Amino acid sequence: MTKQLLLALAICIMILAFVLVPVKKDQAVAFHTEAEMNKFRAMAQRNPLGAGEYFLPSTRCQGCHGFDSTGLANVLANGTDINLFDDWQTSMMGLSAVDPYWRAKVSHEILINPSHSIDLQDKCTSCHAPMGHYAARFKGLHYSIYDIDGDSLGRDGVSCVGCHAIGSYGLGVILGNTFSGQIPYDTTKNADGFGNAYGPFMGPMLGPMQLYVGLNPAYSPHVSDGTFCSPCHTLITNTADLDGNYTGETFVEQATHHEWVNSVYPGEGTQCQTCHMPKIEEPIKIANGYLALPGRSPFNLHQFMGANTFMINLIKQNKNTLNVNAPDANFDSTLAATNRLLLQHTLETALTFDSYDNDTAYYSLSLKNLAGHKFPSGYPARRAVVNFKVYDEDEQLIFESGALDANYELVGNDEYLPHYDVIRAPQQAQIYEMVMGDVNGAKTTILERGAIHLKDNRIPPLGFTSAHSVYDTVKIIGNAFTDVDFNKSIDGDEGTGVDVVHYHIPINGYSGKLFAKAEVFYQSIPFHFLGELFQDTTPEIEQFKTMFNNSDRTPVRIAIDTISANVITVGTRGISPFELFITPNPSADGVVNLFGQNLRIDQISVFSADGRLIEQLDNIYQNKYRLELPASPGVYFIAIQTNKKRYTQKIVRL
Repeated sequence: MTKQLLLALAICIMILAFVLVPVKKDQAVAFHTEAEMNKFRAMAQRNPLGAGEYFLPSTRCQGCHGFDSTGLANVLANGTDINLFDDWQTSMMGLSAVDPYWRAKVSHEILINPSHSIDLQDKCTSCHAPMGHYAARFKGLHYSIYDIDGDSLGRDGVSCVGCHAIGSYGLGVILGNTFSGQIPYDTTKNADGFGNAYGPFMGPMLGPMQLYVGLNPAYSPHVSDGTFCSPCHTLITNTADLDGNYTGETFVEQATHHEWVNSVYPGEGTQCQTCHMPKIEEPIKIANGYLALPGRSPFNLHQFMGANTFMINLIKQNKNTLNVNAPDANFDSTLAATNRLLLQHTLETALTFDSYDNDTAYYSLSLKNLAGHKFPSGYPARRAVVNFKVYDEDEQLIFESGALDANYELVGNDEYLPHYDVIRAPQQAQIYEMVMGDVNGAKTTILERGAIHLKDNRIPPLGFTSAHSVYDTVKIIGNAFTDVDFNKSIDGDEGTGVDVVHYHIPINGYSGKLFAKAEVFYQSIPFHFLGELFQDTTPEIEQFKTMFNNSDRTPVRIAIDTISANVITVGTRGISPFELFITPNPSADGVVNLFGQNLRIDQISVFSADGRLIEQLDNIYQNKYRLELPASPGVYFIAIQTNKKRYTQKIVRL
């Protein structure tokens, strides 16, 4: 007998043993229906992965790792379906090759530099359609975006085998040291002709996958490491000038992997999968139809939630045109998971009212990055806009920064804005983004023309420093680099993952209640980023333009904070942050940071609300100080003696 026939016989005996085993009262009488048995028989007749082939379409994995009609596998204990296939299918991993914006952008880059067509398509398909790309590459062929539609491997995007065939070493490179679509696929096969499909669980059941798909399931810890994502999540491109000539220079278009490397998270064991494939601790049967298969724990959900709700929504609305065969319910599940990640695990804001004088109200907005990489990260279009409003007691708007128009673009601003530490006028707005420049230093959205970074003030992750070995790929560019509280503590140490924006709002002698609101809006493809694309025409551009114009482009509000305060400006004067910053106020943990602007702090006295001296700190002689208030919540007054004059400020400890 051949090894394949022996394997098939062994599996049949195993199934028969389960059917004949004595049934206990709490067990089902029959595990498989006749229809399911017919399906298994049909699967056994299908040809597994043949010689010279390394990939399979996702439909070959769906039978075991998709929806289980019996409700026994790929479900939580409460019956919630979490099957791998359905969760993956409507993620941006599953949709990467049919993404109409991606296809329009590739066609546009080819239109700009047609002589680069082969190089462009080879590079772009290596990550967006890796199985199709590498199946062609292993045969010595090029692979284009036009090959995808007739290729089940290509249309699958970043699919099952497209990830699980990645080795820790392959194609002459080591995982974690290879980027820009150089994926180290393991092309070795064992003596029986089976290639490896790597997973996170020890002792995998070998027979079914070997028989039905010609793959050997193998345990390897590298699939659970953040470096597993490195080949596609740092992209370095070759720069072309405006005539289409390569300059010999390169440009870092995306560096999400390196942003994560330059953070505290690798050292803490927080991987990419930790957030984007959250763990289920309860044991999960991960394959349909096998009674003896033990539950696996922890199990990583395969929803691959990121931040691109706009594109998932757009594809859902145009799925028939794009030939995407997925139920709306699957899209809705992916959108819900993605929104949870954006709203709960991306950004934390804190708005404080610092002080006021006759002319100005002073606010501080703290934005803390909760992600394991910069926020925003990835493709250069991504941006976050801070909208800050102040109303008077009659609810009349007296100031707004970051106002958006009907196209969700900044009102009155056509060009990119610099990073701000202090915002004093409505035409100034804080936008966190990376802006590309061409060889002449002009702003561009054409990827091959990317030569320099004109701006990169995306908020770094916790632990990010300019001294890290990978900083050259993830630099802070522009005013943010010299901002004293951009990723810096009060002592100037890097790595806070926080930016503080100061708002100096003109109030012109107003007395009464002020109400301030800060909102942060995230956009994955802002309207302005498509200007150069929509100036030209290809079938792909026209298709995407129609879809875009008919889409819901409402930004995602990922954070909001409000605060109210009473001001009485006639004959009064508080501390102006032009002279002395005191923040936060109120303080949740009792820590108050003092920073003198051209001042030296010499002495600090802390008084209770009834005027009793609690603490006096002498001989400070520095322009920064971290003050810890008493442990009891309440109102305190602090007197600060500087080299110029004495200040008094009321502080609230919550």
